[in-house]
Amino acid sequence: MISIIMAAYNAEKTIELAIESVLNQTYSNFELLVINDCSKDRTAKLVEAFSAKDNRVRLISNEKNCGVSFTREHGLEEAKGAWIAVLDSDDAWAPEKLEKQIELQNRTNADLLFTGSAFMDSDGRPIDWYLHAPEEVTYRQLLKQNILSNSSALVRKELYAKYYAVGDGMHEDFAIWLSILKEGKKAYGVDEPLLIYRIAKSSKSGNKVKAAKMNWNTYRYIGLNPVEAAYYEGWYMIKNVIKYTNIKISGGKMR
Repeated sequence: MISIIMAAYNAEKTIELAIESVLNQTYSNFELLVINDCSKDRTAKLVEAFSAKDNRVRLISNEKNCGVSFTREHGLEEAKGAWIAVLDSDDAWAPEKLEKQIELQNRTNADLLFTGSAFMDSDGRPIDWYLHAPEEVTYRQLLKQNILSNSSALVRKELYAKYYAVGDGMHEDFAIWLSILKEGKKAYGVDEPLLIYRIAKSSKSGNKVKAAKMNWNTYRYIGLNPVEAAYYEGWYMIKNVIKYTNIKISGGKMR
């Protein structure tokens, strides 16, 4: 079984699309854990409506506002599956996302899998470009660019728990993937746009300068010295400029 963790805070405008994309999966052996981080809008009521119709959807509520990394950790503690997938409450999946990853896992015995990413703007309009997923990614390759989008990942629960990183001052998902690959493992990609990622969204990494600083903090967190971190930070900036230029040319509305 796959445990899908969805952290949610004031997500009433987007969470229905996200949940529907999970319930429309062709792979049905999952539980969806929506962890409400003390939302002040209708988020909880919307999730309750889904859980009343489908018992695979569980609403879990934080006692106090904790931030996204602590909220996902709460979901991890409640997860019953052998595999973990994460979906942000403003993103969505194509219907075959989980099925195609499970098929690839069966062929490769992978511990960590991801997919290509399509994009939509803040209003949900599709953008005519997608980020390809290479067949395999090693630790050194991932250091140059985090092409393993958090909402596209499928990972063994034991590894996710072992390397879970908490800290809103860095890209904690990036830190988890790097820590797993640092063991000598590889991540395996399905080169199809099975994640639909919403851009121009308000998030802790929405500001590009702040995102670059968080990336630096991630490198330092996993143990890179300042020289190594500076080298890979340069790669990060170059790769991101290329990616966001492609998105902008294709119609993305960047903030």
